[in-house]
Amino acid sequence: MDSCHFLKGSCSVVPSTVMFPLRVPIFAVLVSLTVGQYDDYDYQPASQYGPSSANCAQECECPINFPTAMYCDSRNLKFVPIVPSGIKYLYLQNNLIEEIKAGVFDNVTAELRWLVLDHNQITNEKVAKGTIDKLTGLHKILFSFNKLTEAVIPPSKSLDELKMMNNQLSKFPAGSLAGMQNLTSVHLQNNELTSKALNGVFKGLNKLVAIDLTNNKLKKLPSGMPSSLETFYGDHNDISSIAAGDLKELPKLAYLRLAYNQMTDAGIPAGVLNVTSLIELDLSYNKLQSIPEINEQLEHLYLQVNQINKFNLENICKFSGPLNYSRLKTLRLDGNNLTHADLPHDSSNCLRQASDIIFD
Repeated sequence: MDSCHFLKGSCSVVPSTVMFPLRVPIFAVLVSLTVGQYDDYDYQPASQYGPSSANCAQECECPINFPTAMYCDSRNLKFVPIVPSGIKYLYLQNNLIEEIKAGVFDNVTAELRWLVLDHNQITNEKVAKGTIDKLTGLHKILFSFNKLTEAVIPPSKSLDELKMMNNQLSKFPAGSLAGMQNLTSVHLQNNELTSKALNGVFKGLNKLVAIDLTNNKLKKLPSGMPSSLETFYGDHNDISSIAAGDLKELPKLAYLRLAYNQMTDAGIPAGVLNVTSLIELDLSYNKLQSIPEINEQLEHLYLQVNQINKFNLENICKFSGPLNYSRLKTLRLDGNNLTHADLPHDSSNCLRQASDIIFD
């Protein structure tokens, strides 16, 4: 690829903090998607903690040094064992569990903090009434890689992290997240959710900073997203447009990813992306024919593999001068109908901070 450069001036069982960034490099946002499963749970195998305590299900281990944790992972279990009182952190990942029977959580309805059910075979029909819907103290529910078609939400006002990736979700019960004022991150990627199914679901969640809806069936951004939101991932959907008011309601949005969608110039009203809070904007692998209007504060813009045939410098810098210039550090334009020769001769002042401008 051809690149031009402008230089400036010439297990612990203790719950982890939220993995999405508050204005930090974007790779930190991806940690929860790329690290190993044990790191994702701040997990250490029970064998590292010595013998099991007496207050434990016989199928599992409850280390004496960490008596509030019960490790039932990777044991070919086909059911959730009855959880004894005193357990706060329950690990059930990597089993063959198909159902959750009534009564298994009756001893810990208010005290269970973490419930990890990833990589099982659970369907909605086999989640008995009076199980998860009684867990009023949960902080984290990790229910990814199962066979759910509708989100299963505990009634806990303390919930801070919800992960239901890689299911078959097409339904999200209206009002199921209402009042969850501690919820900070929601991971729903790799499901079958539509914009309609999610409209209003996140409304009023004033601590929610990160939503990942990668690889679903969205045609537009869900309505009612909270003003606290800082990160939205909507890659690999069918989004064709952004409504004029969508981003005005998100004054803290810093990271917006909409790669691999159906975005066209007509679907981006004038000024809709001219948002001072944005740090990173990814519109790669869409159908754009021009560089959209952005704010001068944007630092990373990804437009590779579109149909852009003109370098619209005025959409990056309306005015160029000693104090008026773009803060772009990265601009990717490879996979378009542009070459280095299309870069305007007067772009060096506007793009004085850019270290990577990439063409084919």
